Amino acid sequence: MSENLQKIRVGISIGDINGIGIEVMVKTFLDKEMLEFCTPIAYGSTKVSSYHRKVLGINDWSFNGIKKAEDANPKLANMVQVWDEEVPMSLGQSTKEGGKYALLSLQAAVADLKAGKIDVLVTAPINKNNIQSDEFRFQGHTEYLANAFDCQDFMMLLISDNLKVGLVTGHVPISTVAQIITQEKINSKLRIMNQSLIKDFGIRKPKIAVLGLNPHSGDNGTIGKEEKDIIIPAINRAYNEQIMAFGPYSSDGFFGSGQYKQFDAVLAMYHDQGLTPFKSISFDDGVNYTAGLPVVRTSPDHGTAYDIAGKNKASEHSFRQSIFMAIDIFNQRNGYDSINANPLKITKLKREYER
Repeated sequence: MSENLQKIRVGISIGDINGIGIEVMVKTFLDKEMLEFCTPIAYGSTKVSSYHRKVLGINDWSFNGIKKAEDANPKLANMVQVWDEEVPMSLGQSTKEGGKYALLSLQAAVADLKAGKIDVLVTAPINKNNIQSDEFRFQGHTEYLANAFDCQDFMMLLISDNLKVGLVTGHVPISTVAQIITQEKINSKLRIMNQSLIKDFGIRKPKIAVLGLNPHSGDNGTIGKEEKDIIIPAINRAYNEQIMAFGPYSSDGFFGSGQYKQFDAVLAMYHDQGLTPFKSISFDDGVNYTAGLPVVRTSPDHGTAYDIAGKNKASEHSFRQSIFMAIDIFNQRNGYDSINANPLKITKLKREYER
């Protein structure tokens, strides 16, 4: 079989042009060994990427500029020219241009993903404020992609080698969390998580821990009744549906004692309840995955990091892990075996980076 057919086409949206997205992309593909596992196809502008390279002092490497994904060279990191005009750069700052071109990149990548011109999508960080426009009225990538693929049942799933955390509620104000949580919503997320663990990660009988909403999981109704009235009935219903869900557990003791190691995944009630312990445990290894979509999308678990943009301080590790994870999930979904990818070699390379 041709090497070209074996390699997965990884589409990449470049995110906010004034953040660290392009920096971590460049640092990732400076390692030519990455090209053994995928054909990278970024969407943006070689002028913008060249600006970042010069700021970083990288002069002997560049993206291969192409007009369309079909022109990608499997031996190079490619950049589809989404726009040709000069773009004002303001590294480390939130600007309207940062949002405008992040959206243009994302739209082009999603269009090619829908058309089957790329196999998976890895998204570099956006600024959720400056990207807002008539064409983007969403809380983030997750909601935008769910809408783009007409998907009603989806969830943000943060993953690393030793921890997977999903959320019942995502990017919503903390003041509204208790109002949004319902038994049906919890059961919907448990079904998505359970199915993703089986289909995307090859876990035959997943064990899922469910966190409570209130301190001490409500202390039998003393500190809140959501556990007794909503969460426990949802867990019981899930168990009746052959989903191995347990809890509710109090988040502080659950993570503090290492109890999370006994489960395949954890369902948190709200954003910071799940992401704070996740990033404390797996900050440099974490990947954001959108479970439930008909396509594979991953992202590093960090933001635009304006404070270090252009200072050559950004770690590419989470971005690299996002690429590995997208490849792994794509292969798992499609039942690929060793002739479609070389999992032993990918695992070896991962371990080398993790040392």
